[in-house]
Amino acid sequence: MREAWLVVGLGNPGPEYASTRHNVGFMGVDDLAVRCAIRLARHKRANAHVGEGHLAGGRIVLAEPMTFMNESGGPVKALLAFYDIPVERMVVLHDELDIEFDTLRVKLGGGDNGHNGLKSLRKALGTGDFYRVRIGIGRPPGRQDPADFVLTTFAATERTLVPSLASRAADAVESLLTDGLEVTQSRFN
Repeated sequence: MREAWLVVGLGNPGPEYASTRHNVGFMGVDDLAVRCAIRLARHKRANAHVGEGHLAGGRIVLAEPMTFMNESGGPVKALLAFYDIPVERMVVLHDELDIEFDTLRVKLGGGDNGHNGLKSLRKALGTGDFYRVRIGIGRPPGRQDPADFVLTTFAATERTLVPSLASRAADAVESLLTDGLEVTQSRFN
């Protein structure tokens, strides 16, 4: 059997954040969990909800850190060590302000672009060289502070599109694991 992949959704824990823009990474992982019949539960060694299963002919570990976004690195580092998965076999799903709402971009590596979850991962792991499924949430209207905007719920007109956006993010992960980066980018970028 092929080596496992770690698929991480970034978000904030708790019901008050569940429907916010910052939690679309969790939403994508939740979609994958349903389609792969994987139950997420608290991990005994990492502050995260984790589940194991199979996708694209191989083993996957799905994870949602239960720390706040800016502290995601610690649990992710612990999971990589616990499951003995190299960072090159990790996919991170996260919100992206600089991508129009309802749009995806898939890439390998890069900076953190001011994203506190990515900053935390890069600091904890010592690298940014992991796969990313960037889920577009768009820029805030007017002069709204981006830090406040990411913690808002989706507008009524957007809310109906969020389930399909999460599903497409899950599709992008499946494509990445099955067909590789170039094919996935041509399909989703």
